[in-house]
Amino acid sequence: MTSAVAMRFMAAGAPRSPDIHLLESEAGHHLFVANGSRLFDVEPDLFARLGAAIAADRVSEVLSSIGVGEPPLIDDAPLPAPPIHALSLAIAQKCNLGCTYCYAQQGAFGGQAKNMPIETANRAVDLLLAEAGDGGKASLAYLGGEPLVNRPVLQAVTQRAAELAARRGIALSFSITTNGTLLSQADAEFFETHGFAVTVSLDGPREVHDRTRPYKSGAGSFDRIMRNLRPLLACQCRMQVSARVTVTPENLDLRRTLDDFVAAGFYSVGFSPMLSAPGGRGELQTADLVSMLDGMVDCGRTFERRLVAGERYPFDNMVNAMREINRGSHRPYPCGAGAGYLGVSADGELAACHRFVGDVEGAMGTVAGVDRDRQAHWLAERHVHRQAPCTECWARYLCGGGCHHETIHRGRPACEYIRGWLHYCLTAYLRLLRKRPDWFDAAAGATGQPS
Repeated sequence: MTSAVAMRFMAAGAPRSPDIHLLESEAGHHLFVANGSRLFDVEPDLFARLGAAIAADRVSEVLSSIGVGEPPLIDDAPLPAPPIHALSLAIAQKCNLGCTYCYAQQGAFGGQAKNMPIETANRAVDLLLAEAGDGGKASLAYLGGEPLVNRPVLQAVTQRAAELAARRGIALSFSITTNGTLLSQADAEFFETHGFAVTVSLDGPREVHDRTRPYKSGAGSFDRIMRNLRPLLACQCRMQVSARVTVTPENLDLRRTLDDFVAAGFYSVGFSPMLSAPGGRGELQTADLVSMLDGMVDCGRTFERRLVAGERYPFDNMVNAMREINRGSHRPYPCGAGAGYLGVSADGELAACHRFVGDVEGAMGTVAGVDRDRQAHWLAERHVHRQAPCTECWARYLCGGGCHHETIHRGRPACEYIRGWLHYCLTAYLRLLRKRPDWFDAAAGATGQPS
């Protein structure tokens, strides 16, 4: 892979119209309509006509003439505040690692290191289950810092939450994001019993990971993490163990990282660009994002080859993109932050998500109750139609305007990267839909990752 590949996709993804995006693939010519995130095959003459319509600012007229000019499915109205269906608990605002780029500033979010008391955790659970209602669905996540620093509270709260949910017929799922340094055989058994989704933060092979995620003493953490993971990787059935890679300028060899972690037995492996870090350390710059897109496309093309060959290749970013495109996802927000999903600090303060713990920008009340006025203001201000650069972009309903925390604190340095990746994903979808339509049928009804 060379930077020319990434630059080609970035150029192809550049916004020419907020309403449509034109693509060419091995299968022919295609039209993506932003309204409803719809993808069509088109004849060459219509493709040329649409290109001319972009130049003449007559896209809506042409769309109406071919029967795809429906009224907007997303208007300017903010989402009414929904019930809370997911909470993440910063159950330990402390950590034993000294990661160079940590948004939580080594776990304490810029304040005093602390554990969440069990009373606070229980009140958070009570809020979540009350919002879900009898027979509903809910998700409870544990983050930090390093959540296993507060293992006794984590286990007690999980057991109580599972019992309360069962009594009320609530389908409650659990997850944890951990650095892996404190994992044990007993944790493996506990997570398997309760069907946890376990995400382990790993930044690549040993020499890469140890540079970016060392202990506070400076010693490497990779070998210990991988030893600790053996019982989890060996017994995952109800439990699923995934690797999450934060991409910085230090670890841009994505394909090597992906292949190493797939071979290690992870259920899935995903990459996330570091776009906003305290003090800016580790943030990707323009040239880094070009390199990252090269790596993502390389991984994506490998996913395509392996999928066509009938092999499982759990590249999480690609799996998610294919599902989202297939279901025609279109949304005015990038995620549920500040809506159906909130973060909870160790002191019981609610935040728009786990990244806004301790940040006044995302304050949302306390476990005693959601600040509905603040939430309504958030949902109005963060709507993609209120984000000036987004209103002219064809990808706005796929992207949703970008991570709130990143855009508030750094802006949008990655738009070209995101559009380039989405352009590639749309062309990959068109290829795979023809070569492996059965995979999409299975993916539509699966909770895991079909092969």
